[in-house]
Amino acid sequence: MTDAETTTHGASERTALPVEETEDLVDRISENVERVIVGHRDVIEHILITLLARGHLLLEDVPGVGKTMLARSIARSVDCSFKRIQFTPDLLPSDVTGVNVFDQKTREFEFQPGPVFGNVVLGDEINRAPPKTQSALLEAMEESQVTVDGTTHPLPTPFTVIATQNDVELSRTYELPVAEIDRFMKKLRLGYPNEADETELLGRVANRHPIETLEPVATTEDVLRARETVANVEVSEPVRSYVSQLATYTRDNAELGVSPRGSIALVRAAQARAVLDAREYVVPDDVQTELQSVWAHRIHPETGNETGQSVVQAALGAVSVE
Repeated sequence: MTDAETTTHGASERTALPVEETEDLVDRISENVERVIVGHRDVIEHILITLLARGHLLLEDVPGVGKTMLARSIARSVDCSFKRIQFTPDLLPSDVTGVNVFDQKTREFEFQPGPVFGNVVLGDEINRAPPKTQSALLEAMEESQVTVDGTTHPLPTPFTVIATQNDVELSRTYELPVAEIDRFMKKLRLGYPNEADETELLGRVANRHPIETLEPVATTEDVLRARETVANVEVSEPVRSYVSQLATYTRDNAELGVSPRGSIALVRAAQARAVLDAREYVVPDDVQTELQSVWAHRIHPETGNETGQSVVQAALGAVSVE
């Protein structure tokens, strides 16, 4: 947990859900989201793993494939606060975090929270805003708090950022800083639907869009208790060593390898994956399943012939499971 979560919601104050109930919770939310999103069960699962593993998510793809709708569907499926930030070139950091406003009656400054104060925050087209504005999310994503004019304000718990970015019109966008990229637990792509899925989608939206009638199937308390379940999953020393060896390989074979933050993110994602498979302990298969989505976007290869994905794949081949 972040320090803010530990302080506000310690383990002694909240009882973890049984593993079976957490597995059912994920299935219930997934099925609800699939009322809106067709043909992306694997991506939905990855997002819910990110949510339960206390992480943040970056969705990158071409326009119009449902990135924003997917984020909205996840938020609507859980009875929690949802905020949306439309990133634009003229957006200021204070438009994200909030600002102190002088109250004429009390003759004091009063903090007006920005849209980052939500349980699920959608950062739409995050690469449309300049790095200065993007950096407003750094403290929030790492420490679940924002500092304005020297005063720190805790964010609600749970707090998850789902950011989208288009990978077209790059001349009109800003590259995300490395420090910000590293704070996203996962980076995913949706891709175009196949013919059958697109036909089904068109049938669903021909009259009224299903997002309009989507109702919550879980509470914020359900999510917090499920997070406790994930946090309690056992990660043995051999599994931790395996993750460390994989990380070392990326650092030795890339211009920029995986940071310790990336290793922590992988372990937490593997814990959530274990729960989805009804286990209370992590096995190497959990690590391997989560590796690409958690690490590939963090790696800067040494040559233009390589990608983050290829370095991760090479690490899997080079590091043996003991």
